[in-house]
Amino acid sequence: MIMEHLDTSSIRYKEAEKRVKKLKGFYMSVFVYLAVNLFILFVNYTDLNPGESIWRIQYFVVPIVWGILILLYGLTVFFPGFMLGRKWEEKKIKELMKK
Repeated sequence: MIMEHLDTSSIRYKEAEKRVKKLKGFYMSVFVYLAVNLFILFVNYTDLNPGESIWRIQYFVVPIVWGILILLYGLTVFFPGFMLGRKWEEKKIKELMKK
């Protein structure tokens, strides 16, 4: 197997493992987002009175706000330096070391 030849204590392995966990977390978040919002949309649709439309802002506030948060999360996963990346971490470490 391939895993037998990997040095699990190496820095590259640890970084790859951390990246895979972030990707997995993001994909699970997207799955939960889709499942929950489709269920809520279905429940709202079945509770409509005759003549009412599903196209009202009250039905889409949660999916829109949650979607924006998922998008920001995705940006931090696929573009690690997007928000508080390594450069920020290094700068903050140096700043705290001076104190």
